[in-house]
Amino acid sequence: MGKTKHPGPMKKAKMPDPKLWVSPVPFGLGKLKPKHIRDSFKIAWDNKDNLGYASRIITKGVCDGCALGVSGLYDQTLTGPHLCTTRLNVLRLNTMPAIKEDILHADIDELRKYDSTELRQLGRIPYPLIRRKGERKFSRLTWDDAIDMIAGKMKKLNPKQYAFYLTSRGITNESYYVAAKVARFLGANNIDNASRICHSPSKTALKRSIGVGASTVNYQDWIGTDVLLFWGSVASNSSPVSSKYMLEAKKKGTKIIMINPYKEPAMEKYWIPSNAESALFGTKLADDFYQVNIGGDIAFMHGIMKHWFDMEENSYGSAVNHEFVEQHVNGYEELKATVEAQKWEDIIKSSGISKERIIELAELLARSKNAVFAWALGLTMHSFATDNISQVANLALLRGYLGRKHAGLMPFRGHSSVQGSGEMGADPFVLPGGDFYGENIERIEKLWGFTLPKWQGDTVGITLENIVLPEGHERKVKLYYMSGGNFLETMPDPHFVEKALSELEIRVHQDIILNTSTLVDAKEAVIVLPAKTRYEQEGGGTSTSTERMVYFSPEIEGNKNRIEEARTEWKIYIDLAKRVNSKMAHLVDFKDANDVREEIAKANPSYEGVQHLKKQGDVFQWGGAWLCEDGICPTPDGRGNLVPVEIPDLGKSKGQYLLTTRRGKQFNSMVYSKKDPFNAASRYDVLMNAEDAKTLSIAEGEGVVVYNGFGVFQGRAKFVDIARGNVEVHFPEGNFLLPRGRYEKFAGIPDYNIAVSVEKADRFNARKDRKYLEKPVEDLETTVG
Repeated sequence: MGKTKHPGPMKKAKMPDPKLWVSPVPFGLGKLKPKHIRDSFKIAWDNKDNLGYASRIITKGVCDGCALGVSGLYDQTLTGPHLCTTRLNVLRLNTMPAIKEDILHADIDELRKYDSTELRQLGRIPYPLIRRKGERKFSRLTWDDAIDMIAGKMKKLNPKQYAFYLTSRGITNESYYVAAKVARFLGANNIDNASRICHSPSKTALKRSIGVGASTVNYQDWIGTDVLLFWGSVASNSSPVSSKYMLEAKKKGTKIIMINPYKEPAMEKYWIPSNAESALFGTKLADDFYQVNIGGDIAFMHGIMKHWFDMEENSYGSAVNHEFVEQHVNGYEELKATVEAQKWEDIIKSSGISKERIIELAELLARSKNAVFAWALGLTMHSFATDNISQVANLALLRGYLGRKHAGLMPFRGHSSVQGSGEMGADPFVLPGGDFYGENIERIEKLWGFTLPKWQGDTVGITLENIVLPEGHERKVKLYYMSGGNFLETMPDPHFVEKALSELEIRVHQDIILNTSTLVDAKEAVIVLPAKTRYEQEGGGTSTSTERMVYFSPEIEGNKNRIEEARTEWKIYIDLAKRVNSKMAHLVDFKDANDVREEIAKANPSYEGVQHLKKQGDVFQWGGAWLCEDGICPTPDGRGNLVPVEIPDLGKSKGQYLLTTRRGKQFNSMVYSKKDPFNAASRYDVLMNAEDAKTLSIAEGEGVVVYNGFGVFQGRAKFVDIARGNVEVHFPEGNFLLPRGRYEKFAGIPDYNIAVSVEKADRFNARKDRKYLEKPVEDLETTVG
């Protein structure tokens, strides 16, 4: 799309900058911070039985942790080696031996005593397994019997009655692509992926605002922009290597601002382990925090624009880039009318930010020639998330922050390879290279050689609900095929999820490890298939980073703990297709991984060049350095669209709090520590404002109950610097407070924010006991005066 190419890694600043230091005390001794050095030694010890292979993964493979795209020890942003604890934490998944047979084949209730962390630590799945209805143990199965059983069931079902799901566990573009193709070959459009649960509103919003659903800028554009603004993203926690980019940005004069209810310690100060200066003295990352209410971002942005339009009344061009808007943007007058109709009192109430502070940021942006806006789950996991992100795009379009160096929009993705999942078509609404619509359907049918099912597939949340539809309903899902994932610990209302999983006739878990979902019963059988990791994939594989870099990760030899019966994920899908429809299976067959990449380049024109990636270090960026370069968008008229949105009703009653779920030291639902190294919070701590606690007579460390009409969470009060009226609990522990069926209105993902009540535990339990255990006696309840 863009004509400018990425220049490759840039050199880091050589001189230290003491004004950015957290403390002159070396290594932050005595401060609350991650113990990177200690943790690194522990990880090395955990991998001691396969240390050579672990080293080769680190030095030759593309990171299967975050989505920054580190290949070996290097990336395309900065020169020098990069390594982080997120990558090290997931390393053991690739090096550990198989689960011991006496544990694997133990009684199911013995296995259920393990939580997901303990199950992960048991080791890898060694061979195909089955547990039929009524059986107490998993039994060994041959690959032929396993695939025949799954295929036999699919032949009996309407394709609307089975569904596919792919997680973010280091799955490669090749596997996403083949899974998407095989699902449609089998007549199924019920296919979804972990990326969609997190960032589909980003894609939906960006496509309607600028015509393309991906980051328009690179990480290098952080370094030297005037303002780098993070909305609801704790980048240093989810993607620690990004803190190195932030350090370089600050040395170039970039002002880093975070908009988030909680003043996250990881964005305030961080010790970057792969930078000597920062490892010794720490780095002050964010220059300022705007502690917006949960769900108050739209109102906050209305306030910024409202002040801009006030500035324009006094001095034309003082806030809006009129030249850019006139040449490249639609909908200016409509947006202006919507913004000017907003009342300051409504803006302040919803956002939780004072008018003075909003004006302060509005004027900073008005003075800034360049800015990069990055966001993550703090904006995307709301029922109005698409509007959240369109509002961010509105800010960028009004200022002309698009299509050039140091200026643009970046949905900040968490996990490696998830950017490619939708681009490969593993999504109910898309096909490779475009939407599941019109000419793109005809194009893909011509390429693939078979007719695609035209019915609309369902998202993961709906497919789970469809499991419990009445018998005979054409969309009652009876078979679920999952490549990784643990719905019990990622979806709202875990009690319902467990019931739904147990109602499936056949459930397939294609994975490298067991998790708690694997152990749930099924009506006919649970089948477990051992998958290879990305580093074991024959012919290597590719993954796409947040900035649209497509990296090649080679097959890495020498695994001492090799799982002999594990198979490459995309090959398993092809085998399944052959068993279901052998007469036409040649249409989905690939002789090797490069054959898959050859077809990807045809199916998704943006990926032209992926077929040439064949060795370690090979990489290309689709779309050029900047999407919408020179302000020209891939929309029908080449212009961006300003989208007026309204301040949402957050559904909060008087006396209630807004709750969101947060990530601690974890990789999605995989928890690596029971205590957060940045704030010492335990997994069942309730993060709340001390003044809010005081009004409830709650002391720090005291037992509290968080509840609503959907669930109850019991934990302990932890006082943190969070905006009043807001509380946070950890994901997935807090998912019991989240109801099923509350979906984002455009992208259809679950809402992970909810209104709750908070009480002292003893008061709540006493009231509950009285309500449910005591029958009031009228004479005794009457007070005599």
